[in-house]
Amino acid sequence: MTEPEFEVVWTETSVRDLEEIVSFIAEDSPANAKRVLMKLRTQAETLTSMVYRGRVVPELRDLSLDSWREILAKPYRIIYRVSDSRVFIMAVLDGRRDVEDLLLRRLLRS
Repeated sequence: MTEPEFEVVWTETSVRDLEEIVSFIAEDSPANAKRVLMKLRTQAETLTSMVYRGRVVPELRDLSLDSWREILAKPYRIIYRVSDSRVFIMAVLDGRRDVEDLLLRRLLRS
C-alpha cells in the first residue's frame, strides 16, 4: 500500500519569511541566496509524502500545539501543519534566533 500524496501549500507568512531570508543573504552573496532558496523549497517539497516524519515543534509542545511539526534544513526550520491532503508551510525560521518568541508573537497576532 502506497502513502497518499499531499499538496504543499505556502502561506503568505511563510513566503514572506522565505523572501526575507533570501534578501538578507543576497546582500552578501546572490549565488548563496539562490542556493539557500533552492534548498528550502526542495526540503519543503519532500512533504508530499511521509508528512508526519517531522518532529512536533518543541517550543509549541508545552502549549499543547502538537499539530505544528517541523523539518530541518539547517540552520533553518520549516514549520508546517497537515490538514486533509494538504501540508501548509506556516513559517520558515532561522533556528539560530529565538524561535519560541517569534512563534508566540505570531500566534498572539492571529
